[in-house]
Amino acid sequence: MTDRRHLLRRALSTLATLAVPAATIVAPAPAAAQAWPAKPVRLIVPAAAGAAPDVIARLLAERLGAAWGQSLIVDNRPGAGGIPGMSALARSANDGYTLGFVPAAMGTITPLVYRNPQFNPETELTSVATVGTSPLVLVTAAGSGITSLTDLAKAAKARPGQLNFAAPQPNSLPHLAGELMAKSGNLALYTVPYPGPPQAVSAVLAGDVTLTADGLPGLLPHIRAGRLKALAVTSGQRLPGLDIPTVAETFPGYELVGWFQILAPTGTPQPVIDKVNAEVNRILATPEIVSRLGELGIYPRRDSVAGAREFFASQQKAMRRLVAELGVQAQ
Repeated sequence: MTDRRHLLRRALSTLATLAVPAATIVAPAPAAAQAWPAKPVRLIVPAAAGAAPDVIARLLAERLGAAWGQSLIVDNRPGAGGIPGMSALARSANDGYTLGFVPAAMGTITPLVYRNPQFNPETELTSVATVGTSPLVLVTAAGSGITSLTDLAKAAKARPGQLNFAAPQPNSLPHLAGELMAKSGNLALYTVPYPGPPQAVSAVLAGDVTLTADGLPGLLPHIRAGRLKALAVTSGQRLPGLDIPTVAETFPGYELVGWFQILAPTGTPQPVIDKVNAEVNRILATPEIVSRLGELGIYPRRDSVAGAREFFASQQKAMRRLVAELGVQAQ
């Protein structure tokens, strides 16, 4: 009798367990989502300390670290079109503890203009979040007598071969922006290469070259001081608070902007990617960061993970088309 009662109790217990609604049985979250980050995260920046990408990366790193209770260690890997940093990112463990803060040129131009870029963004890297876009500005010296792209076109026609463009680093985004503008307007401009934007801007200020292109942060002080004249912005629309026409207003169809994304090695756990994306987007919505990025000429763009990947793919396609159109040869 005792055995029968014992068996009956066991049967009733089993039935009670099976009767629990499925919705109440919760599977444990993946370990990556529960524990990450359990230690400091490395943020590779393929640019020198103090450069614009580094400044923005550190701004985000500080706030991400505070939110997660773990340090984000900025690892600067400058040089060679960003190859040292990008290849290090591509070869890092995909455990979520290495991320990259990647400018447009390093992510989409370098793989096209170097014979051996040492990384493949399509197979080795994945987009996590888009930080923002960064339009370029075409400028000339205030005393050049050129006040618009229409003036530039007239001067180029009147003095063929005498006007020139200071290219900050060969095949950089500002260089390609200038070449595309010249092609769009059928302007005969002679390109003069310079080591970087500061040298190119100095050459324009000295009157050695006619114009150059760069991001807003390096140009605004000279524009506001009246030393440089802003001819046009490379974005599709005029920028808030700045009365500068777009290139497209003179040469229809023109648009080319820089941007910044956070990338990770392919295979990084999806829960980690989702967490980084959500936190970056939260930070980009805060008034303090919007204001600070605005000072740096960055316009926040809060994409979903899927949106960030679609944006990166669209930029890859646009850069392939641009490089082919300009006839740029890999070196």
